Amino acid sequence: MSETEIYEKLTSVFRDIFDDEHIVLTPATSAADIDGWDSFNHIRLAMAMESAFQVKFTAVELGKMETAGVIVELIQQRLPVQA
Repeated sequence: MSETEIYEKLTSVFRDIFDDEHIVLTPATSAADIDGWDSFNHIRLAMAMESAFQVKFTAVELGKMETAGVIVELIQQRLPVQA
């Protein structure tokens, strides 16, 4: 899965969790940029990402998820390498 495809799918997850069709993710997008991105919704977001991408995150990784760019990197690390 390419980085562009990850951002597309991740944007869909964010839009669903935060009920905002206007969200556009960039690598620098953080909780300060998204209304409602609090600790409760961070957990909801993590669970939705795990389901959408069929990956699992550790507690340490959840704590590192401060920007969309970091989230994309973590997802890329978890996805199987394509030949």
